[in-house]
This record gives sequence, C-alpha cells and structure tokens, in this order.
Amino acid sequence: MDELLTQFLIEGRDLVAGAEADLGRLARDPGDTAALDSLFRAFHTLKGSVGLFDMAPAEALLHRAEDDLGAARKTGTPLTADRIDTLLASVDAVDRWIDELERDGRIGADATDRAERLIARLGGGEAIQAEHAVEQGYPNWLASLQARFSLRIAAAEGALIAFRYTPDADCFFRGDDPLALAAAVPDLVDIAILPRGDWPALDHWDPFRCHAIIEGISAAPIDAVRTAFRLVPDQIAVAALPVAQADTGSATDRGDGARLVRVEGARLDALAADVGELVVAANGLSHATRLAERLDPDLASTLRAVQGDIDRISGRLHQAVAAVRRVSLAASLRRLPRLVREIADSLGKPVHFAMRGESTEVDKAIAENLFEPVLHIVRNALDHGLESPVQRRAAGKPEKGHIAIDVIRQGDEVVVGISDDGVGIDPDAMRASAVARGTIDAAQAAALSDAQALRLIFAAGFSTAAEITDLSGRGVGMDAVQNAVERLRGRVVIESRVGEGTRIELRLPLDAITTRLLVVRAGEDRYGVRFDQIVETARIDARDIMTVGTGVACVLRERTVPVLDLSTLLGGAETADDTARLLLTESAGEQVAIRVTAFDMQMDALVRQTEGLLAALPGVAGTALLDDGGVLLVLDLPELVG
Repeated sequence: MDELLTQFLIEGRDLVAGAEADLGRLARDPGDTAALDSLFRAFHTLKGSVGLFDMAPAEALLHRAEDDLGAARKTGTPLTADRIDTLLASVDAVDRWIDELERDGRIGADATDRAERLIARLGGGEAIQAEHAVEQGYPNWLASLQARFSLRIAAAEGALIAFRYTPDADCFFRGDDPLALAAAVPDLVDIAILPRGDWPALDHWDPFRCHAIIEGISAAPIDAVRTAFRLVPDQIAVAALPVAQADTGSATDRGDGARLVRVEGARLDALAADVGELVVAANGLSHATRLAERLDPDLASTLRAVQGDIDRISGRLHQAVAAVRRVSLAASLRRLPRLVREIADSLGKPVHFAMRGESTEVDKAIAENLFEPVLHIVRNALDHGLESPVQRRAAGKPEKGHIAIDVIRQGDEVVVGISDDGVGIDPDAMRASAVARGTIDAAQAAALSDAQALRLIFAAGFSTAAEITDLSGRGVGMDAVQNAVERLRGRVVIESRVGEGTRIELRLPLDAITTRLLVVRAGEDRYGVRFDQIVETARIDARDIMTVGTGVACVLRERTVPVLDLSTLLGGAETADDTARLLLTESAGEQVAIRVTAFDMQMDALVRQTEGLLAALPGVAGTALLDDGGVLLVLDLPELVG
C-alpha cells in the first residue's frame, strides 16, 4: 500500500468520525454554528482528499453536500432532521467506500447509483461524470489540486494561483508544446502531470495525441499566469488560492501534527517485549542481591543501590512505553454507528445509539482486538434485546430503542459498558433453554443462582434464539466474546432486569505489557495468579470451614462461599494447616474461595502464552520467569474452578 493511500485511510476515517460527531451535535442542537462550521470543514477536506483517488461518486456527493452546508452557513438556516439524516447517510456511504478502497483497491460498482440517490435527496439531480471527463467540464479540479499540493500550499507565505491546463488532444499537430507552456509560468511553485484518463496500453499508444493534463500552482499574480497561456485561453482554468483557503485545521492542529511521529505497530510491540524482559531481569537482580547478603554484605549493599536505580529507571521506561502504546478507542469503534443504523434498518427497529468516552486511551493490543466482541454484543442487543416498535408501545416504552456504549477508566482497568433498554434476560428462560439443549441437567439448572443463569449465554453453542437469522441464533457469538476478552486478560460482567434491559461490561487491563501477579504456594510448588482474577485474600481459622452437602464452605462477609483446595485441584494432597489462606475469585458470576498453602510475593512479570504440552493443560494461562530463574505457571482461576 503506497504512502499516499495509507495517509488517506487514516485521515479520511478521522474526518468521517468527526463529521458523525458534528452531525450528532447538530441533531441535538440545530443552531450549533460551531458544529456546522466543523462539519463544513470535514466535508470540504474529504472532498479534496477523495479527489486523489478513483472515487468520482464520493467526490460528487461530497461536493453537493458541501454546497448544501455552505448555503446553511451563509443564510444561518438550521438543518432539518431530514437534512441531517441525509448528510449522515452520505457520511456512511463515504465511510463504506473508504473501507472498499482499502480492501479491494477500488470502490464498489454500485457507488455511482448510491451517490446519485443521495445527491437527489440533497436536491441535486445531475449525473456523476467519470473522473477523466475533463473535456465535459469536470467541476472539482480545484479541491483535488488543493489536496495534491497541500504541503506546498501550507508552506506558502502568501496567496497562490492554481491552474489546470487541458491541452487539445491534437495540439502537437499545431506545434504546441504543453510542457514548455506550463514550465514558462512565472514563479512556478509546483507542477503535476496527470493522465486524461487511463494511460493507453503501449500497443495502442498514439504518440501524436496528447494524453496529459497539467496542473500547478504559482506565486505570480493571476494575470501573469493567464498571460503564460494566452495562446490557449480555451484550454486553461485559473483560480486564486489564498493560503487561508487551503487551511484544513487550526494552527494548534498543525503544531500538534508537526510534533507527531508515526511508528509501525510492530516496533512498538518489540519495544514493549524488551521492556517486559527488562522487568524480568530486574527481578533477577533482586535474587542476586539476596544471595550476596550471605556471602559479602558490602557487595550486597552495592547491589541494592544498583537495583534501586535499575528499578526506578525500568519503572519510568515501563510507564513511558505503556503511554506510547495507548491509543484512542475512537478509531476502533468508529464503524459502530454506521453498522447499528444498517442493522436496525434491516430489522425494522428504530434505535437511538450513543457512545460516550470513546476517546479513552487503551493499550493498542486492546484497541486492535476490541471491535469484534463489542459488535457481537451490539448485534445481540439489536436482535434479541430490543423489542419491535409494536411490542415497545404495548410495554409502555418509546418506539425507538436505546443502545449506549460508555467507556470509562477505573483504576488500572478500562471498562467498556454496552447497555440497552430492551426486554432483558430472564434467568428462568435461560435455565429452561440450557436444560432443553442438554447444556446442563434439571438438577444443575435448579441449583444455579440468577447471576449464574445469566452467564449461561457465554456457554459454547448456547442460544435462546427462536429462529436462525442473518445476525444470530446459530449458537456463535457470546462465547466468542468471552474468549476474546479473556485473551486480552479481561473479564465480562453481565447485569439484566426483565423488561428493563441488559448491561454487559468488558473489564480490560490498562497496561498490556506486564502482568501483576500474586505468587502462591500449593504444597511445595509455586504458582502465579493474576491480580485481576482475585476479588480479595483472607485468612481464617481452618475450623471455620464446614461441610455443606458434598463440599465445604465458609462464611465471609456474611455470605456462604464454597471452598476449593488448590493442591487438590492440581492433583496433590489436601492442605491441612490450622490457618486457612484463601483467594476469593469469581466463577460463573459467583464467588469461590480457593485455599492455598501460603501467600509468597507480588511481582510484575512478562506472561508468555503456553505452547506444546502446557497448552493442553486446563487452568494454565501462561508462564513467567521468577527472580531466581525458575519458571512459574500462571493459573487461570475461573477455568480451573469452573
């Protein structure tokens, strides 16, 4: 992918997201002139950018929309709701065409028809001409030129003149030299030679016909530029181009851009891996210091001082790299509004969709992998959660459903919440469906709490859909959500009220470089447990653990909690100390206490994925290196106790 296209894909999507946000502001307050001005600039800049590629339908649509917005700015007339909907549909179309350009190298064959329908809705009926139809007066050359020479224009200190020279195809027979004419323009700043259409194949090339168009910019007065083309006045278009007119952002934006450096994601990943290795090495120095204390106290004192410096520096480096890896979630979630509108239209369910906090920054690994699980949840909310307009009226609800995504930072976690105001999830219906599908038997279903019953939606192959649709009902989706979130070292929390709606939270770590572990002992062996899987730790008298049915339990914070022994779970002998040391974790929405032999230490570690034989072991999430060089198995508590 060439550099120009890569830059366009990034900036084009940013402009689309900005236009959607501006339209949302105008929908809430049609008199918001700042939003209207921002929307006009977004359309204007997009129009110039798409002109660099084979996207004539997009350019024509954006040109018509820009005219519409320009008239609204000039007259001060607020945009109507229908106008806003049409402009939003136009933005959606451009967004889709950008995706098609990236995926296929061109926009879809239906682009012209779609653009013409939207232009008609905006009040324009002219047909879209092919991009190479310059002889018929292709109208948007100036915007394309501005985008093509944007860097030169931005660097100019005064006004510039733009020209577009379309030599007659038979100009060579008259002795014209188009390139010499263009080169003779005084104070020429830049020039570009463009094809009149597709360059002919070499076998069909006619050397006696001119196939080129010449565009350029000059710092000379407009009359001087016209004079240079005085012999071909019918083949030249000239326009004044003040520097301010070419500005696509504020001075602050340009200043920020000058300080930005784009770095390949792979380089950041490699840097993060090196930081993780540095943390492991620093842990090893701690072990070396303890060994030195027994051999040479003076050497141990020196090592402790060095260790302190290394810990401090590695800590700062860790924080700096983690900060560099953080990116806004807006780019990952930007397609959701369009997809929600399309899905809602296909289902005949009007919906108000809102996103809040999408600019929250997360680690790039999370940003790159979050879209699919969120989309699964939103699809389920639209298909299963929201009622039809008729059902909502009967339930005393507004016809238009509501789906919201809010992103907030809580401590060392980022919480992505997806909520709807639909029918909610009935725990009894979940139990009945699970029994009918053979997921669990009737006795197991009866023993489930409501919270545990809700989590049945994450069982592989589980579905409550009455029929299979294009969106859901195939038993694929919510288990994929949980698996994807767990791969990101996160967890899923679900709450629902029948008749009121459902909220699903994806709780993800803020830092994806190293993992905070609690090292525990089961007998003589040590294991690592992720802090985000620990609700709390507790020490109680072993006599307070009582037999309940076929298992054992204790009372913590006035709640009866089942107790499992880690040594037993791992195939060892049961722990028999007088003091019971407990790790509280959550499994299927309920708290479970895991008894360990001892709490050892806390550490930041680089957790590696398991491979080979270890990958087949249940309840093992990865491995980490201890400060003495030993390998630590990192447990996945929910899987181990589930």
